Amino acid sequence: MTAIHSPAAAPSDREGARERILDAVIIGAGYGGLGAAAQLTRAGFRDFAILERADRIGGVWRDNTYPGAACDTQSVIYCYTYFPHLEATRMYSEQPELLGYLEALATEFELVDRIRFDSEAIRAEWNDDAALWEVATKSGERFRSRILVPAWGQLGTPHIPEFPGLDRFEGRAFHSAEWDHRIDLSGLSVASIGNAASAVQYVPEVAKEAGYLGVFQRSANYLFPRGQEVFSAERRAEFREHPETFEAMRREIHEMREAGFERVRHATAAQSAGVADAMAHLERQIVDPELRARLTPDYEFGCKRILRSDDYYPALNRDSVELITEGIAEFTPEGIRTADGRERRFDVVIFGTGFRSQAFHAGMAVVGLGGVTLDERWGDAPEAYFGMSVDGFPNMFMVFGPNTNLNHNSIVTMMEVQHEFIVESLRRLHGIRRPVLDVRADAVAEHNDYVQGELQRSAYSSDCSSWYKNAAGRVVNNWYGTVEEYRSAVAAIEPKAFGLPDWPERATGDGADPSAAPR
Repeated sequence: MTAIHSPAAAPSDREGARERILDAVIIGAGYGGLGAAAQLTRAGFRDFAILERADRIGGVWRDNTYPGAACDTQSVIYCYTYFPHLEATRMYSEQPELLGYLEALATEFELVDRIRFDSEAIRAEWNDDAALWEVATKSGERFRSRILVPAWGQLGTPHIPEFPGLDRFEGRAFHSAEWDHRIDLSGLSVASIGNAASAVQYVPEVAKEAGYLGVFQRSANYLFPRGQEVFSAERRAEFREHPETFEAMRREIHEMREAGFERVRHATAAQSAGVADAMAHLERQIVDPELRARLTPDYEFGCKRILRSDDYYPALNRDSVELITEGIAEFTPEGIRTADGRERRFDVVIFGTGFRSQAFHAGMAVVGLGGVTLDERWGDAPEAYFGMSVDGFPNMFMVFGPNTNLNHNSIVTMMEVQHEFIVESLRRLHGIRRPVLDVRADAVAEHNDYVQGELQRSAYSSDCSSWYKNAAGRVVNNWYGTVEEYRSAVAAIEPKAFGLPDWPERATGDGADPSAAPR
């Protein structure tokens, strides 16, 4: 794999890009940003810039390098339809392979020269007179563009709770998304704070090395077996030589995962079957009845993210591993004291405590009409029109925005729908006398009222603590239905939602080919 990172020499058009008006500025070079860029390129738009705060592409698959890091969605659906992951070595790809897929995507669609590495966007402001976005980076670069495409993602900003006494802890500590590979865990006493999606992957690996591992669990998870399948050399050759076989598998798994959404609807037979499958997996792998009881969830199936692992439960069976369900009272210089008064000594603490999943703008100042910031518009309840457009922020189209996360299928498929809408919106702007698309406030309100109403039919809204909800209990991360329901709804968006009587006829920008519609 050839790493794509900061080039030794800047592209020759870099200075010019700061002066000319770009078709788009994309924030972030992860799955969302690179996918948007690839779709723009496929549609004939090549005058855009991708601003990446790091020195390498990849987003979460660049940052999360913890032992065991892998995707819990099948690799054949965790890729774009126009660029299938034919080189996948297994059904559930590991971090290096996913990063390699993104490197290949960037190379295939000639995106590298359009990426500004080490360019953290700190402010984007709408200039209504010019009908343009003006974007500034931390290093002082400035860009002007017709549209702004924030692709911040939902899981890119690590979160560590403010535990009492944490600043007094004398051992080593780091977040799982900022893994300190310099530390040799062999024989050490290690704490894992958290037991969710990242922890169920790194805990089995850490357990092999640590002298003692304490796994702090706030609540139990519903866990399915993963059932890893390694593709043979012959199978991979078949994918390359006959891509239709890969596509057939993709369709089959996509349809199976879509049907799985019924598991998170209240009181369905599918939900009961999901509980039974998860409990059977627990019973097969955990023999101790007391430990099994502590690993049994006490909330509705689907309220939290449903996890997949074949080796997490076996790791907890090790004599050197302890599941700790007492709450953390405080950190001490030598370790952690729990609510029952017991203090345990730790050399290293790993925070598997998740991300600031509702910081959709990643700390960046986004200023819309009348000087109103996105922070002011949202408060503690982020919302958008189909997760992409916000009233008062014209020509801004988010990727993986509010209420577009999934629990049942591939988010990559969801983002591809969004990318297609973004391309179509840019085409429409080239056909409007005043090139502005600003979603109506009443359209956003009506849409989100409907979304929240539909979410009441799902487990996402039930009584448990999850990263899907804000402090008031409003589900702000998840879509209420299937990917295909989202696709159909986005395809049916009417021009009146953006204050237009009709959509303009397709027109092109510089070099854009209106016939090159994304498929």
